[in-house]
Amino acid sequence: MPMVKVPYPKHLISFADQISLLKQRGLSFKDEAKALHLLQNISYYRLSGYWYPLLADKQNHIFKPGSTFETAYAIYKFDSELRKLIIAELEKIEIAVRTQIAYILSSQYDGYWFTDTSLFSNSMRHAKILAKIDEEYQRSDEEFVTAFKSKYSDRFPPSWMTMEITSFGTLSIF
Repeated sequence: MPMVKVPYPKHLISFADQISLLKQRGLSFKDEAKALHLLQNISYYRLSGYWYPLLADKQNHIFKPGSTFETAYAIYKFDSELRKLIIAELEKIEIAVRTQIAYILSSQYDGYWFTDTSLFSNSMRHAKILAKIDEEYQRSDEEFVTAFKSKYSDRFPPSWMTMEITSFGTLSIF
């Protein structure tokens, strides 16, 4: 039996009232002015995920004794720094994957291997991938793309250039 849906019941409350609500629920503050500033710039909703581990009663949003806003903010900062480190490493991996795909397949076939339907097991899927690449190519305002379009008649640049403007999602389908 499907659950009956109801309208969302909560309304926006002021930043000061957010602090009052958190205090009522057992969260303490070492520096309310700083907490107010953080709520104004990060948002209650985003920060709520970081104070979730501090809740004793997750249903009624009651905090464990000794829980502080500063602890929740420290978890938020840790998550933010960790995300930056991971993204930096993922970027290196993504660039290496692009490089290897373009180099290996261009060495084995030619620079336009990605346009050769015979190299793909599903011609319909290949057509969709090419359409997506074309969309990304046409949308690109990269200087090398503009220069290529103005000088050459080829539908696409060779793979070592095209792979640079192809989204990682499209690239992963290859």
